[in-house]
Amino acid sequence: MGYIEDLRKVVGNQPLILVGVAVAVINEKGEFLLQKRSDGLWGVPGGFIELGEATEEAGRREVLEETGIEIGKLDLVGVFSGKQHFVKLPNGDEFYPVTIAYISKDIKGGILEADGQETTEVKFFKVNELPEGLNPLIKNLIKQYSLSLSL
Repeated sequence: MGYIEDLRKVVGNQPLILVGVAVAVINEKGEFLLQKRSDGLWGVPGGFIELGEATEEAGRREVLEETGIEIGKLDLVGVFSGKQHFVKLPNGDEFYPVTIAYISKDIKGGILEADGQETTEVKFFKVNELPEGLNPLIKNLIKQYSLSLSL
């Protein structure tokens, strides 16, 4: 059992504030690593932090677990929160995420491979060839970042 599961035993479905990370990984060709989640939607690797874990550690852990890629240096993009990000899960659990977003161009190694649980497919995409089913917020952030770098 993890922290969130233990907390849910005490508070039930009532709304929580949960802190997580999202990491955009960029390869040497300027392509973005995306993962297709079990719900069929594409996004960047990420997840909630564990007790005592730094957000940077959580970002590296989530990228490795979900995509098989090991990354190093992370650059902060921003922090996203507020009522517009409210989530109600099919099981009734509710939460307001605080998401710390990073970008990493520092691929250290690993083998690109979906974990088969949270992630069904992983692939690097060119900015002008992003897949259908990509979260509009992530799509806009990728395009804005790319324009700022003239990729």
